[in-house]
Amino acid sequence: MGRMEVDQGMEVLSRDECLHLLSTVPVARIGLSLRALPVVLPVNFVVDQEKDQVIIRTAAGSKLDAALLHSVVAFEADHIDPLSHGGWSVLVQGTSRVLLLPGEIERARSLKLRPWADDASRDRFVAISMDVVSGRRVGLL
Repeated sequence: MGRMEVDQGMEVLSRDECLHLLSTVPVARIGLSLRALPVVLPVNFVVDQEKDQVIIRTAAGSKLDAALLHSVVAFEADHIDPLSHGGWSVLVQGTSRVLLLPGEIERARSLKLRPWADDASRDRFVAISMDVVSGRRVGLL
């Protein structure tokens, strides 16, 4: 399914186009609940299309704690061009989980996801299922 025009020049993007756009940016945000309050955190990531999931690499802490609980999370990436007033946004909604099986961890390592912070403690991988993928584009980007 291709793009579909909606009002005021906004386009609804196909799932394939959303996944392509996600592959063009290095950082996104994960939204989750932490101690019953919403929190949004920046993460670097990779899309594992074969397994239909987003993978983030992290250390033990808030993102990991939420993932251990199989939390429903929102994952969002975007690109904005302030000169043309154009841009796009992709939202993934799904359940997070820590990868624990040796085969899953090996696969995640093969995706070449490197933490931006040079910290050896960032050796845990979290997968987010891509249950709902949606996106939209504004302007001529």
